[in-house]
Amino acid sequence: MLPTARIGPYTLPNPLIVAPMAGVTDRPFRLLCRRLGAGLAVSEMVIADSRLWHTRKSRLRLDHAGEPEPRSVQIAGGDAGMLANAARLNVEHGAQIIDINMGCPAKKVCNKAAGSALMKDEALVGEILQAVVAAVNVPVTLKMRTGWDRDNRNATRIARMAEDAGIQALAVHGRTRADAYRGEAEYDTIAEVKSRVNIPVFANGDITSPAMARDVLTYTNADGLLIGRAAQGSPWIFREMLHFLETGKSLAPPPLREVETILTEHLHALHDFYGELMGTRIARKHVGWYLQAHDPDKQFRKRFNAIDSAQEQTHSIQQYFAGLRNGEVFAA
Repeated sequence: MLPTARIGPYTLPNPLIVAPMAGVTDRPFRLLCRRLGAGLAVSEMVIADSRLWHTRKSRLRLDHAGEPEPRSVQIAGGDAGMLANAARLNVEHGAQIIDINMGCPAKKVCNKAAGSALMKDEALVGEILQAVVAAVNVPVTLKMRTGWDRDNRNATRIARMAEDAGIQALAVHGRTRADAYRGEAEYDTIAEVKSRVNIPVFANGDITSPAMARDVLTYTNADGLLIGRAAQGSPWIFREMLHFLETGKSLAPPPLREVETILTEHLHALHDFYGELMGTRIARKHVGWYLQAHDPDKQFRKRFNAIDSAQEQTHSIQQYFAGLRNGEVFAA
């Protein structure tokens, strides 16, 4: 039986959530994942310093037009006042859930005492949690790691602080800040956090298959799962996981024709959202992810990455999939 996933007043359609990923979980990707089975999709992080929001990139990250409710937006920073202000401004722009980033291990984030670097300063963590919760009248959630390093796993202490501060749900990535994305995620700490708090806890890290989704839910007793890198190039993974969790049976992978349709729709959405220049550039990484299994020598991707026309990108994908269906091997 699927666990019921709730965040504040919101009951999610299912417990599978698109994890926030910088440069990935933009509006086109969020909408696509929701359509293919995700119960919620969290936006890529918005920097807390609103003085930097004048850039086109920041303005696009604040665009939630057409997104189904609830709309969750992640904010990142290391100053309680700025984070509180960012929370208020994002709510004004349509956010219905505010997520605080204490999980990102990237050096450019951690070097500014933000992301998972915050876990090293529990006093500052408490100050931030209280300030953001007090600033808005929507649910506030927290994404964190298991600790600073393997000798300093403090997720359980921070989880208790979060619950006391009024945080409505927690997402825990099964690695420390020092681990970054190396090695395998561990779920013991997530299970311990779940056993010590009364708010929903979502597990994150290395959940790459329907069977793994079931096993992590069972092992941690989590209320839901955050799926990140496994969805890159495979947004249909949410419906596959959902089907397996509901029936115990594996769903057949999408046929080539459907993969082509989904990828083409994604391309068009990127071109429309970002404009041709930026859209064609951003499309390149997504196409690389979609075609990992079909283009192992990367010959097609090398050619595709040189295309800067939206129409040519679409035509190139159509030709490529026609070749796959005819059993042809792409040659540079």
